[in-house]
Amino acid sequence: MEQQPELSADVPRAWDRPIVSVPILTFLSLVGGQLPSFSPQANLYTIGTGGALVWLGLSNRMPRRTVPQRLGSGAVWWVLPVMIFGVFEAGTFMLGSRDDFPTFSKIADPLLDDSLIRSAVYFAWLSAFWGLVRR
Repeated sequence: MEQQPELSADVPRAWDRPIVSVPILTFLSLVGGQLPSFSPQANLYTIGTGGALVWLGLSNRMPRRTVPQRLGSGAVWWVLPVMIFGVFEAGTFMLGSRDDFPTFSKIADPLLDDSLIRSAVYFAWLSAFWGLVRR
């Protein structure tokens, strides 16, 4: 009887290869970029796309990548600005996004009016999220 090779983390499946995943993420970001910014359709599309990526990442359909046991000491310097941004964004959201004290989303609105820029930002978000989900 022939033995079939076991699937290991070193052998990526088809959708885990950049030649497959980049065009798929590009297509998804081009579709998402055509939706109006912060609209119900865009929110549903984002939740649906994110949910599909989470489902793929949590299912046993793809090999898991190794995760470091402990974060390095340099990770604190990445967590600190993220926490400051989170506190600032939460504070401005709770106080109400006004012109004199806007949230980051309100500041980004003029940039996100262009569908090409919105697609590029959406692609960056999908790529980062896909990288996190594959762990």
